[in-house]
Amino acid sequence: MKELVALLNQYAKEYYTEDNPTVSDSDYDKLYRELVELETAHPDLVQADSPTHRVGGLILEGFEKYEHEYPLYSLQDAFSREELDTFDQRIKAEFPQASYMAELKIDGLSVSLTYVDGRLQVGATRGDGSIGENITENLKRVQDIPLQLDKPLTITVRGECYLPRKEFERLNNERQESGQTEFANPRNAAAGTLRQLDTSVVAERKLATFLYQEASPTERATQDEVLKEVADLGFSVNPRRLITSSMDAIWDFIQEVGRDRDHLAYDIDGVVIKVNSLAMQEELGFTVKAPRWAVAYKFPAEEKEAELLSVDWQVGRTGVVTPTANLSPVQLAGTTVSRATLHNVDYIAEKDIRIGDTVLVYKAGDIIPAVLSVVESKRDSQEVMPIPETCPSCGGDLLHYEDEVALRCINASCPAQLKERLIHFASRDAMNITGLGPSVVEKLFTSDLVSDIPAIFQLTIADLVTLEGFQEKSATKLYEAIQAAKQNSAEKLLFGLGIRHVGAKASKQLMEAFENLQALSQADEEAIAAIDGLGLVIAKSLRDYFATENARLLLSELEQDGVNLSYLGKKVSADAALSGQIVVLTGKLEHLKRSEAKAKLEELGAKVTGSVSKKTNLVVAGSDAGSKLAKAQELGIPVVDEEWLLTL
Repeated sequence: MKELVALLNQYAKEYYTEDNPTVSDSDYDKLYRELVELETAHPDLVQADSPTHRVGGLILEGFEKYEHEYPLYSLQDAFSREELDTFDQRIKAEFPQASYMAELKIDGLSVSLTYVDGRLQVGATRGDGSIGENITENLKRVQDIPLQLDKPLTITVRGECYLPRKEFERLNNERQESGQTEFANPRNAAAGTLRQLDTSVVAERKLATFLYQEASPTERATQDEVLKEVADLGFSVNPRRLITSSMDAIWDFIQEVGRDRDHLAYDIDGVVIKVNSLAMQEELGFTVKAPRWAVAYKFPAEEKEAELLSVDWQVGRTGVVTPTANLSPVQLAGTTVSRATLHNVDYIAEKDIRIGDTVLVYKAGDIIPAVLSVVESKRDSQEVMPIPETCPSCGGDLLHYEDEVALRCINASCPAQLKERLIHFASRDAMNITGLGPSVVEKLFTSDLVSDIPAIFQLTIADLVTLEGFQEKSATKLYEAIQAAKQNSAEKLLFGLGIRHVGAKASKQLMEAFENLQALSQADEEAIAAIDGLGLVIAKSLRDYFATENARLLLSELEQDGVNLSYLGKKVSADAALSGQIVVLTGKLEHLKRSEAKAKLEELGAKVTGSVSKKTNLVVAGSDAGSKLAKAQELGIPVVDEEWLLTL
């Protein structure tokens, strides 16, 4: 059985990862059937990495939330050569000798894979970057993801899970023949597949992956070395990449890839450019949302002509009134588009867009349909578009501030704003109130059961049963979700309030620093701006918000309703033993797992990073420490051993 498992896994690797099969399908099937027979007769001897684990119909009840040990950041986008040059100039100002790795940007779903002692333990979606979903059983059905590594490593790697084009075509042909709705594009098909609760469906659809990052601390010195290591461990790595210090060479690479884009076996939507040196990456660090050492160049979007039939004006949660064009339907990037954003009134005026015009439509970032420009040659006698002077929701006056491009309704009681705020408040990244989506919020408003955020926490089961489509069971479920949300850590509540410029990561940093929302509400701008990675824009926005009587009343009401206003995460005191110290772990530890050592160091106030640089304060070295230890000694950075850490 061990022999068959090793042989079949090798054949599968040759077929799925290396695209170089050495046996026929019939020979593989014969050996596979023999293994199945042996496993049926000897279930106690089934190997953990047996290929039979990749099939079978487990029916999952749902997906549990999974908190990533290493956060997944989004990338800064670039859409022109000028933006790439700006990125290059910023990097070279700090590191004149920097070189880059350019990689294809696969159009799939980001996944994170964690192995413990060489065995796949958790496979998860990206989610919001901090919390994703545990889809391990589904990812086990992706043939090119190893179930067991050749080495007993504890490691977290990341990549894109995608559906190859030929599988997408096969799948859509089957759905068409059976009368099912076809998938719009391979990315949607991959996303739908990974959300399946029947794992046999996942196994049948033949997803694939390309890995691009080792998220856990690594001994490698460059991105190139990381990709070679990941490939050596048995993962699929895209072979098409470029290392260069020249932005001219990268631009040539982008043009070349763009020409070949339609002939690839998989979808791509751009090229990712990363600083190749991991030590330089470490020093460059991150903004609140993205690494400062990488940029994603996005290919120009497909453009189509459509007739602009009418315009809807929609009110957002901050009072901004946004124009949306209703269009004659057009096929764009795999989907039918009949609505597209017009951005704002300044954009309409600048482009001189009029109802009845033929316009060019594209998908901004390959996702959001937008009007690009007017086809002047097809204009007839259309009149200048009328711009509303009153709010379409409450009828209040609309203002167009000199420093803003948008119209804004300043009525704090505007129903449309209140609804949008409640939808945001209940969303997954905020208070995560399961079941309180846009349609239920609409019903609550229509029934006059809520008009502001505190009213959510005053709802009873008797109130909820009165809503259309609700029974005792569904009402109880939503009530319990609302009650559970009261116990959230305060950063979820802060983000849910929808304060301008204050995103999910900034909310967490603020709560770690101030511990309580009431304390934050009384803090001055200087104290807020002093938090690493924030600054005066966020500080001013918070001060302006909490200076209002409405904000003070809101916090008071929420507290009276039993909503937690305190940070519940781990708090490191300023006088912790390693407070503010940048620490690197290297080598093999005897008594602690790497993740345990990292957690203990963070409890002591340290920031644990993956590369040694001149900013590093301390290196904890186990046995067989390599290049990181050598670099620490070269830079004169103090080095301690595991016993020192355990004693501390």
